[in-house]
Amino acid sequence: MNAEIIAIGSELLTPFRVDTNSLHLTAELNRLGIAVTRKCVVGDDRAALRDALAAAMERAQVVIAIGGLGPTEDDLTREVAAELLGRKLLRDDDVLRGIQERFRRFGRQMPEVNARQAMVPEGGVVLPNTRGTAPGLWLKVRDKILVLLPGPPNELKPMFADSVVSRLAARAPARRLVSREMRITGLPESDVDQRAAPIYTQYTDVQTTILAAPGEIQLHLLYWTADEPRAQTVLKEMVERISMALGEAVYSVNGESLEEIIANELNAHAATLAVAESCTGGLLAQRLTSLPGSSSYFRGGIVCYSNDIKSAWVDVPAELIEAKGAVSSEVAVALAEGIRRSSSSTLGLGVTGIAGPGGGSTEKPVGTVHIALANTGGAKERGFRFPGDRERVRLQATQAALDMVRRYFLYAK
Repeated sequence: MNAEIIAIGSELLTPFRVDTNSLHLTAELNRLGIAVTRKCVVGDDRAALRDALAAAMERAQVVIAIGGLGPTEDDLTREVAAELLGRKLLRDDDVLRGIQERFRRFGRQMPEVNARQAMVPEGGVVLPNTRGTAPGLWLKVRDKILVLLPGPPNELKPMFADSVVSRLAARAPARRLVSREMRITGLPESDVDQRAAPIYTQYTDVQTTILAAPGEIQLHLLYWTADEPRAQTVLKEMVERISMALGEAVYSVNGESLEEIIANELNAHAATLAVAESCTGGLLAQRLTSLPGSSSYFRGGIVCYSNDIKSAWVDVPAELIEAKGAVSSEVAVALAEGIRRSSSSTLGLGVTGIAGPGGGSTEKPVGTVHIALANTGGAKERGFRFPGDRERVRLQATQAALDMVRRYFLYAK
């Protein structure tokens, strides 16, 4: 069974809004054994929307249209769908009463324009909206399904889970998507593929996708099959063989983020961590605290941009900064050791560098970063030269810093 997703709204064709709903729906459809073969974005234009819906209904067994169910003149999805299918729009009094009641609960009078949201194409099944006024619609068209969902993610997600999943599951084939996601850091994409390709190309039933992101490479292994036990066995074998080829650069074989891996290691060893960061501007601390329960292992962090703050707050000797420069291996070590001592943490991370676009020199160009990890026995430091713009350099620096913590525990085992 295949599906197409149409995201509707002129705002999605501007730089100011991004369609994230289709990502969520793709994952949910894949879990049901439904392959998404096409996605598109259409503005609030009647002719363009009709063309997109008509083409999708020709190609796909399931079509999901997102957005355009509001009460305003540019919300055209209901009308265009009814017109395309040759069905009348009829007012559903139960839906209208529900919308009116929602407004009453908030102490407001329902504007007359909202009555448009109670219009349902003949034969359509109303999908209740517990978070807003726009109900969804389930429309059967011969042997195909057209689903209309509201655009706001906080409305779409519960509606899909509560009202669409069970209906699609009843029609979905026995064939399912079984997948594994490997994450690798410290190796460029070309090296990863050179080592992994001789392995994954032997598995012709498995679709392998390589995705590059700042500081990491992802290997997605996808197996569509009705025999899930066999698929799990095959993917397990692939993961083991690729892990052997890539070595310790593989930090996750089940899709966990580097933050999750670090959290597990710190908790498992009853260890704590504190950070003193300069060029990353708090991004490292943000990543470490992005998970619930991070207070169990993260002691705190200091963003010490200026040299005097490095000295006053992290106890980096001013003469060391004067002699070696703020961006140096020695200052990175002093930051790591200073924050570890002042926070009484097991480990201290120090990061200093030049994120750009200015501030570089021939000796220390933009992208130069020094990272140190300290424990009671001393500190280890690494220097890096990261490519890219300011945001990319900062992100790669945090990835390298977290990876130093991961490798610390890897070698400690």
